[in-house]
Amino acid sequence: MNNQQRLRERAHMRIVHLRSPKIVPGTRKRLANMRQKSKFSVLWSSKRQDWKTPEKIFNLLNSEFHFDFDPCPVEVKEDGLIADWKGSRCFVNPPFRNVASWIKKGYEESLKGKLVVFLVAARTDTRWFHTYCLPYAEDIRFVPRRLRFSESKNSAPFPSMIVIFDGRMKT
Repeated sequence: MNNQQRLRERAHMRIVHLRSPKIVPGTRKRLANMRQKSKFSVLWSSKRQDWKTPEKIFNLLNSEFHFDFDPCPVEVKEDGLIADWKGSRCFVNPPFRNVASWIKKGYEESLKGKLVVFLVAARTDTRWFHTYCLPYAEDIRFVPRRLRFSESKNSAPFPSMIVIFDGRMKT
């Protein structure tokens, strides 16, 4: 057996070992139950939806973009998904439960010539990321460490990213 044959055989063995195991009936249901009961359930959901943006992150972004409107402040006065956004430079830290709706609204507002900057969980496997962020965002910045949102004892259980839709460049 020459070296080439040995390499092929080793590569074949690696491929065999990388195959995923068969899913046993009922596994998906058990996993769903584990997510609900687990002490790590915070990784899949959040009871709070109004986490305040870390002041350091906001100040850093504000010094670059000079925001004049926040469509979803902590103290909600009107529904930012329905109302027209008044400012021309918007900062958005949306509630976790309906990020897709906020991203879509932000993209639509950017088509009106506005700058819209999002702070969202880095969920690159979602439909909203591939429908709006990847093709239309002017810039996507990944935050190098997990953020600690204001009033929280711990860092977020997910990575974050800054998504920038800049409609000013298109009008």
